[in-house]
Amino acid sequence: MDNFNFFSDYLVASFRLTVPLAYAALGGLYSERSGVLNIALEGMLLSGAFIAAVATFYTKNPTLGLLAALFVGGLVGLLHAFLCVTLRVNQLVSGLAINLVASGITSFLARLVFPGNSIQRLPEITVIIVPGLANIPLIGNLLFQQDILVYLLFLLIAVTTYILFHTNFGLTLRAVGEYPQAADTSGISVQQVRYCAVIISGCLASLGGAYLSLVAVRFFAEGMSAGKGFIAIAALIFGRWHPLGSALACLLFGATEALQLRIQALGVNIPYQFLLMLPYAIAILALAGLAGKSTPPKALGTAYRKH
Repeated sequence: MDNFNFFSDYLVASFRLTVPLAYAALGGLYSERSGVLNIALEGMLLSGAFIAAVATFYTKNPTLGLLAALFVGGLVGLLHAFLCVTLRVNQLVSGLAINLVASGITSFLARLVFPGNSIQRLPEITVIIVPGLANIPLIGNLLFQQDILVYLLFLLIAVTTYILFHTNFGLTLRAVGEYPQAADTSGISVQQVRYCAVIISGCLASLGGAYLSLVAVRFFAEGMSAGKGFIAIAALIFGRWHPLGSALACLLFGATEALQLRIQALGVNIPYQFLLMLPYAIAILALAGLAGKSTPPKALGTAYRKH
């Protein structure tokens, strides 16, 4: 029974650590499928976590916190799109700049909002229990006793898969990411599609940040995204820019992080620094082509100039 409880707790922990990664990866998917490299996922996660925490702290309403995170995430996405699409700034530089600015601003403002850097517990998001299904051993606790953000994630993975491969918008998005010149010739506005994709990217990534501050720990801490945006990019590559593949890759990284936490808790005689690096080591292996060669959208990272 103890082994079963340990395994059940491990699965729940893996799932909780997967959710913010999956939101960021889905956001990155929209942006990168349109041809815009989105290194700014880290900054979007952190911005979403901070704004959701602040809005919830002042209003005592997590729903308003989520809406605030969506709004600010969209603004960060708009900024990234403006820099990359309109000004044609190097997309890697734009993303890194947004990450640095988000880190600095959220750290500064957090010390103003939460005096003395004290931990301010935030109101809890209600858990939605699905009658009947929630009683299924192991699976019930994992899938059917979750908050709205988890159920929304399931829906978004399915909807994104459908949109990407079975709708005109998905075809247009992929065309812009692969052959922007051909898409432009056929009358598609490359700029408009990329703006839309990067704004959606910011909104989704910010929901991952909101999950961190409102569900995972229920307070805001400086730098709490802790590299999850970069791991989400690795998951995108590992999942070959497919919604389901990327989500499964996020689950792998989440399970790896949960494993290192469990090993530390068991007091195994392994240097904790080695355990801390496990998720990042898996990310490096993914980037090195552990699951085979991944082919990115052909126009990824390339600014489009209308001829």
